[in-house]
Amino acid sequence: MRILIKNGTVVSATGRGAADVLVDGETIVAVLEPGSARLGFDLEGSVDTVIDAAGKYVIPGGIDAHTHMELPFGGTAASDTFESGTRAAAWGGTTTIIDFAVQRTGERVQDGLAAWHEKAAGNCAIDYGFHQIIGGVDENALAAMDGLIDEGVTSFKLFMAYPGVFYSDDAQILRAMQKSADTGLLTMMHAENGLAIDVLAEQLVARGKTDPYFHGIARAWQMEEEATHRAIMLAHLTGAPLYVVHVSAKQAVEQLAWARDRGQNVFGETCPQYLYLSLEEQLGASSENWGRFEGAKWVCSTPLRSRAEGHQDSMWQALRTNDLQMVSTDHCPFCMKDQKELGLGDFRKIPNGIGSIEHRMDLMYQGVVTGELTLERWVELTSTTPARMFGLYGTKGVIQPGADADLVVYDPNGHTSIGIEKTHHMNMDYSAWEGFEIDGHVDTVLSRGKVVVDGNQYLGAKGDGRYLKRGLSQYLV
Repeated sequence: MRILIKNGTVVSATGRGAADVLVDGETIVAVLEPGSARLGFDLEGSVDTVIDAAGKYVIPGGIDAHTHMELPFGGTAASDTFESGTRAAAWGGTTTIIDFAVQRTGERVQDGLAAWHEKAAGNCAIDYGFHQIIGGVDENALAAMDGLIDEGVTSFKLFMAYPGVFYSDDAQILRAMQKSADTGLLTMMHAENGLAIDVLAEQLVARGKTDPYFHGIARAWQMEEEATHRAIMLAHLTGAPLYVVHVSAKQAVEQLAWARDRGQNVFGETCPQYLYLSLEEQLGASSENWGRFEGAKWVCSTPLRSRAEGHQDSMWQALRTNDLQMVSTDHCPFCMKDQKELGLGDFRKIPNGIGSIEHRMDLMYQGVVTGELTLERWVELTSTTPARMFGLYGTKGVIQPGADADLVVYDPNGHTSIGIEKTHHMNMDYSAWEGFEIDGHVDTVLSRGKVVVDGNQYLGAKGDGRYLKRGLSQYLV
C-alpha cells in the first residue's frame, strides 16, 4: 500500500514546514517539497491512497512510555486490557506504548516478562514494548537483569513506595543501580518515601480523615522531594542513569534540575494530571451518587498537588526549560464501581490510577493553544524524546525516510470534547477528564503505514501491533 499525505505542515522537534510525506508499505520513503510536478511524473497517480492534510499538521505518532495495562493492584486489576487500551491510544494519536512487566518478591524476572508477553501478544492495536518492574531485588533478580537487553527490555523500574508490594530499600536500590551502571540499563524510579507515607496515612485514618482527598495529604510533597534527592544521590554514587517517573511536586523538579546542572544523567517525566488537575479540585469534588468519595476518581500516586502552591505552573515551566523531558500518562485505569469503591471509608484502599492514554496528545496540544508550549516542543515531549530516551529513535519518533510510517494528521481548527459519552474509548465507567474542551482534533492516524483512525471511524484491529525490541537509551550525555 502506497500512501501520499499532501499539503500538510510537517512538524518535528526542530521545526516545521510544508511538505508531502510518501509511505510505501510500513515505511516512510520520502519527505518531499509540496507538489509533485518537479518529479516529472504524476506522484498522486502512482499511489493507492491520497490524504489531503491542507491546513493541518503532520506529526510523528505519539509514544506513551508509561502505561499499565491489566496491572494487578490493590486487590483488583487495571480495567484496560492490552486490546482496549491500545485501541483507545490509537484513537488519541498514540501509536506506540511501553508497558511494565512485573516481577514481585520471590518471583523470577523471566517469568514476569513472559507473563506480560502472553498478555499482549496478538492483542495490541499499536506497537508496544516493555520496561521491567523489579519488585524484589535479590541475587536471582540481579543476575536476570543481565539478560534483559537481549530481550529488548533496556529499562527497569524500582519503587521507593508501596512497602510490602514493590518497595525496595536503599541497599537494594544501590545494588540495582550498580547493575544499571554496568549494563547500560536505564533505572526508572517511583520516588516517594513509602515508609513515612504509610505512617502519615495511618495517623490520618485514626483521626477519621478517610476521604480520598487525604490520599494527597499523606503523600506530601516533602515525601517526593526527599525520595527524589535520595535516588539522585544513589545514582551519582553508582554512575547509573536515572529517570524519575510521574513527577508532580515542584520541589522534586528542583532536585532534578540541580542534578542535571552538575552533569548527571538524570531525567524526569510528568503526566497530564499534574499539569491540569489539583488537590483543591479533588477536595471540592462531589456528586449525588458518590458524595465526597467522588474525589476517588483522581486518586493516583504521586498524588495531585495544590494549585495554590504553584505546582502546576512549575510543571509547565519545567517542560519548557527541559528540566522535565517527557509527558507520559502513567495510564492505570480503574472503574469507580467495584474498583475505586474498594476504598469507601479508607482512602488507603482506593486503587491508585487515572486513565489518560486516549487524551494525552490532545491535552498537550491544548498547552500549545494556551501558549505553554511551542508546536515543536509538543512533538518533542510526546514523541521524539520518548523515542530517544527508550531506544527507539530513528524507527519511531521522527518523520524521515526509513522510519516507521507512524503518522498523525492533526487538525488545529478541529475541536474535541472529552467525556465518557463523547470521545471515550477506554474501559472505564467515568472519565477523569470529563468536560475538557480541546481546540484541536486527531483526524487520521497511521500505524506502520496502516490507517487505523480516519475521522470518526476506527479501522484498526487487535493484533496490528508488533512487539518492539528496544535499544539502549539514545538520550544520555
